[in-house]
Amino acid sequence: MPKQKWRTINPSGRYRVVVTKELPGKRWLKILTAADCRVEISTLSDVMSVEAIKAAIGDHCDGVIGQLTEDWGADLFQALNAAGAKVYSNYAVGFNNVDILAATRHGIPVGNTPGVLTETTAEMAVALTFAAARRVGEAERFLRAGQYSGWLPTLFLGELILGKTIGIVGAGRIGDAYARMMVAGHRVNLLYFDIHPNQALEDYVHAYAEFLQDQGLPPVACNKVDSIEALLQEADIVSIHTVLDKSTHHLINARRLALMKENAILINTSRGPVIDEAALVKHCQQHPSFRAGLDVFENEPEMKTGLVDLDNVVIVPHIASATSWTRQGMATLAASNVAAILQGYPTWQQDDIRPFLTGNGPPAAPSILNARELGMPSY
Repeated sequence: MPKQKWRTINPSGRYRVVVTKELPGKRWLKILTAADCRVEISTLSDVMSVEAIKAAIGDHCDGVIGQLTEDWGADLFQALNAAGAKVYSNYAVGFNNVDILAATRHGIPVGNTPGVLTETTAEMAVALTFAAARRVGEAERFLRAGQYSGWLPTLFLGELILGKTIGIVGAGRIGDAYARMMVAGHRVNLLYFDIHPNQALEDYVHAYAEFLQDQGLPPVACNKVDSIEALLQEADIVSIHTVLDKSTHHLINARRLALMKENAILINTSRGPVIDEAALVKHCQQHPSFRAGLDVFENEPEMKTGLVDLDNVVIVPHIASATSWTRQGMATLAASNVAAILQGYPTWQQDDIRPFLTGNGPPAAPSILNARELGMPSY
């Protein structure tokens, strides 16, 4: 393992804050230094182990900004508590890498970065949908290999998206945004599977259907289904936007893949373990007309044997949130969580986090996942 290297910002700061990866932009550092923080940033790209993070926390640490690739379990929250830390913030909207119960037991507020990833991640799901449907990866590899000798009527025939039925697994913020993009842009019909109804999405599609009819075009529909099996059987395209927990681990397995249409398209921009990756590889090998678009993988950065060899799978390296605006916004929110808690500010209880992205921002922590459990005051 390479020796850990660090750079320090505002070395005379009152509060010691450890950041386990370099983050984009400058606004997040201004927020922490304005809160009188000494910021120590790891300059290595390797994922820090639990032991390395413990060593970085040391005997005294006031707060940490960590990564979704790190295992933030009971050991680390115990170490934070022993070091006198007041807050941990995950540089991600997801928090399946964080033991929230352990953090709460040790009295550590846990922050995350919601709101700024929604449209960006939804756009990547759209991009993967079209790349898979229109066989973009295959065609590019074919062209770059010098195999293109001219237009042919049967060259790389794909699937037309217009008018298809799309199934959304998880109709929260990102699933909702993806659904609206696909409906308004490509007049698809929607099915969604979620614990909670999304009445706003249903109303949006109903209003759009009336508009289409006024234009002399076929209407579209949006319906909530009672089972994921019903969705998989009927949908032409399935896009996964659920959280990862015990109930969703391997939600898409061999049995459920077998329910999907022969030429269906499966998109995943949520978390890799939601899909049984080995089962997906086998299914794609046996069904060449089936296609998938993956931004996440079960055991990142590794992939299951055979996945990289599949022409009917589009793969990208976990870049759904990779726009400058989004990643800098995530850094801003993560830093704002830490700065606010260290300064004794309450937690933000409104869905709109845009006020934190410009100006000085509200005197509050934008998103603390266990605020209620810790009895923290709200803004």
